[in-house]
Amino acid sequence: MQQIILSGLKVDTLIGVYDWERTQQTTLLLDVTVDADLSEAMQSDDVTQTIDYAKLADCLKATASEQTFELLEALGACLMQAAFDRFPIQRMRLAITKPNILPDVDTVTVVFTRSRDL
Repeated sequence: MQQIILSGLKVDTLIGVYDWERTQQTTLLLDVTVDADLSEAMQSDDVTQTIDYAKLADCLKATASEQTFELLEALGACLMQAAFDRFPIQRMRLAITKPNILPDVDTVTVVFTRSRDL
């Protein structure tokens, strides 16, 4: 099993509980780690036999931009489902960071982990 890691992926989405949060999109940061069997790509050097990380990033960005959740928890579940539906991921860790949401706190981060049911 190998890992692909995307760090600091910027996604824009309408998210928040408070009225003032619902007036414009917020830029969130995603840190994504996916576990997958990349052994065929290691031998073939063929992008079609791996998880194309540009497509993974695009999938997460597009999914986030289409959503209007109140909670990071709901957005996280949606993003993970989209990734598992589209890519041969065995396990995924997703950290969603929302900056400048609380006074005296730089960021709030919610972390999710999910494994594919085998």
